[in-house]
Amino acid sequence: MTADLLEKANEFENRTLSHMSTSDRVAASREAKQLILAINEIYKKTKDGNLMDIMKRLTVKKRKIEKRLKGNPLT
Repeated sequence: MTADLLEKANEFENRTLSHMSTSDRVAASREAKQLILAINEIYKKTKDGNLMDIMKRLTVKKRKIEKRLKGNPLT
């Protein structure tokens, strides 16, 4: 389970963000959240620093996606 989860996280991390539709961005944001929460459950038990690093990188990517979803105000 852990190896499969880490493989999914790695695949998500290497995915490009360009040319995504709004619905793709929403789906990617939800997928990132799901991955982060699942990795966090494992991290709580093992306290593995690698898992924390993966969660941090996924969070950065998730924030970039959400920033693009929210857009910039025009004022």
